Order: sequence, then C-alpha cells, then structure tokens
Amino acid sequence: MAYEVLARKWRPKGFEDVVGQEHVTRTLRNAIEINRVAHAYLFVGPRGIGKTSLARIFAKALNCEKGPTPHPCNVCSMCTEITAGNSLDVLEIDGASNNGVDQVRDLRDQVQFAPARSRFKIFIIDEVHMLSTAAFNALLKTLEEPPPHVKFIFATTEGDKVLPTIISRCQRFDLRRIQTPLIVERLRTICDYERITIDDDALLAVARGAEGGMRDALSSLDQLVSFKGGELTEDDVLAVFGLVSRKSLEDLATAILKGDMPEILRLVDAFDSSGKDMRRLTVEMMEHFRNLLIYQYVGSASMESLDATPEQIKTLAVQADLADAARVTQIADQLAEMEGRLRYALSVRTLIEMTLIRCARIAQAVALDDILKRLHAIRSSEPPAEAKPKSAPTSLYEDPALKQIVEMFDGRIVGVEDGDSD
Repeated sequence: MAYEVLARKWRPKGFEDVVGQEHVTRTLRNAIEINRVAHAYLFVGPRGIGKTSLARIFAKALNCEKGPTPHPCNVCSMCTEITAGNSLDVLEIDGASNNGVDQVRDLRDQVQFAPARSRFKIFIIDEVHMLSTAAFNALLKTLEEPPPHVKFIFATTEGDKVLPTIISRCQRFDLRRIQTPLIVERLRTICDYERITIDDDALLAVARGAEGGMRDALSSLDQLVSFKGGELTEDDVLAVFGLVSRKSLEDLATAILKGDMPEILRLVDAFDSSGKDMRRLTVEMMEHFRNLLIYQYVGSASMESLDATPEQIKTLAVQADLADAARVTQIADQLAEMEGRLRYALSVRTLIEMTLIRCARIAQAVALDDILKRLHAIRSSEPPAEAKPKSAPTSLYEDPALKQIVEMFDGRIVGVEDGDSD
C-alpha cells in the first residue's frame, strides 16, 4: 500500500478533530441541530488551518445517511465518498484553474439538477478569490437564490479580494491561526500513535516553524522523520529548519532586558555563524516580547492571549521583573521597525545587532518618573533656605542637586537618545 503523508492521514474527520477553531465548529454544529443551515458559507483564513477540511466535514454532516447530524459517522457510503473526494454530489472546484465565466456557466447548469444520491448538492470552491470579476458577477444571481437542494461553501486565504456582493450573500467565518500550545498538544498525540520518540522542545520548535498552520506542522514532522527516523530531538529540528532554540531565544531576550551588550553580540554571532534564519529570529523575538508585555498586564490568568507553553510562561514570569511594561513596549516598537527594514538591508546581521543594542539601552535607561521621584526626594532633603549660601553657583554643574542627578543617571533617560537633548 502506498505511503500516506501525515497531513492527509491525520486530516480532521469530524468537527471535534478540528484544532483551534471552536468558534466556527460550534456555530456549524448548532446550525445543523436547530435546522438553520444557510445556503452559502465563506471560510477565510491563512493556509493550513482547516478551511477545506471544515468544508468537507460540513458536507458530510449534511449528507450523512444518519443526518443531517453534527456528528457524521464516517462509515456510510456518503461519508466515505466525500472523504475520498469522489462524491457525485459534493464537487470540489479549484478557483485558481476554474476562474472564468465559462466555468461558472457550467456550474450554474449543474445547479439545476437534483442530487444523484445525497440530500444536498454541495459546491466547495477553494481559493475563491481567484475568480475573475466577470465570473463573480455571473455567479451572483445563483448564489443569492439557489435551489433548496444546493449549498455553496467557499474557502480563501485572501478574503479582501472577494467581491463585497459575494460576501453579502454568504455567512462569513474568519478562521484564526492555531496557537502554539494547541499544535504541540496535537503533535504529541500523533507522535504517540505513530510511535515517534520526540522531546517537548523539539515539538515546540516544529510548532514555532509552522506559524500557526497545522498542515505545515505535520509536513515538517514528516520531513523530520524521513531525515532522522523515529527518534527526534530539538537539535534535529533546528538543523533542518534553521530555527533558534527556545533557550537561546530566551537567553537573548534576557540579555536585552539586562543590558548585557557582550552577550547580545555573542549570541547574534553564534546564530549567524551557524546559519540560522535571522529574519525568522526577528519575528520570534517580536512574538516573545509581545507575550512578555501581555504577561506583565494580565499575568497567566488569560491563557488564551498567551501563545506560549507552560515552560515559556515560567520564563516570562522571571523576565517580567527585569523591566517595566513601558520599556518592553518600546523594545517591541524597535523590533517591529527593524522587521520592516530587513528586506531592504544590505547587511541583515548589522541591522539586527544595532537594533538589539538600542533595545538594551532602552531596557536599562532611567524612566522619567523615576527621575522626578528622586529629584523630589533630593529637594526634600535640602537644608532650609536661610541655611543656604547666598552666592549662587557659577555653573549649573556646581549645583549639588543637579550634579548628583547627572552622576546618578549618567545622561540616560527613557526615550532620549544621545544627541537628542536639544
């Protein structure tokens, strides 16, 4: 029997198997249970998060021999044909290669015929945004008032390219990227079933590289098994995909928050020398400081907002005491600015080094509020006015209070760079 890749073998077969899209699966199941199924649906979201899988599951739920049911059996002839993609009444159309008016006219002709065996005739159009404007317009009337036996399900990665007149005739669902902990949990289940030995840091590295897409995570896992066999470590994942280890990423963030310039330069040199993806490093640093900022404001109470594993949250708890939220926000702004400039940089490493050094200076700079508090404390400790010498200092720096402030802060204030004092 031919080998079946993990992404196809572990494709969701029911609503309960879809990871990270509960807001969509709950609505679809309720619609079936209370008999409020619309005639057209639009699924929008990034690649590999389950748009087409949801369309197939919804089609099975509507046409299952025990249905309509929110729990398709996956064993009857209707379900098995839809899963295999050879059902006569569930037609999957590629919008990229069938994007003309002639193809839409053929589709309109098929709409008029009753289903051959099933309850509904369902048209699933993937990458529907690839249809031409003329093709969209040719579909409008049919989409607005289709026969009772017809359902349309559209899927696209670019919802803004779909005509508003089409969107207004559909129920739109925006699918979101799958959170890293959910991908790790799903990968662990699959590895246990497939008897693949893999440590937690390796699973996290695979999930990080997938950028929220379950299909990409399974494809990467497949590639790693072909590369190393059934025993995988974090080093194997990092070697194949050019990622930075979780510990190294956290060490770099800690060095920034502590203002440790030598450690920052050492780590960047190590990443660059070992061939790591420096652009990917920038994105992951932004995600790390984003999680740190959220942790500082809400703590671990709102786990849905933190795209992090329990081990990462422990590190965030330690780093949260190294700098306040205002400094972390400024660091995140610097990283975001750098990410936009990377594509034009002649030397990626130089730009990253300079930006991280600037971030470290921000982390260690003195906040204006601290200066005002300490100035108030100094003034409160000054002797009474009659005890002060009558002659004023000839220079500002001869004023003891000002001299003490200058020596204390060495000219470093949050938000003020060298040369900006005027």
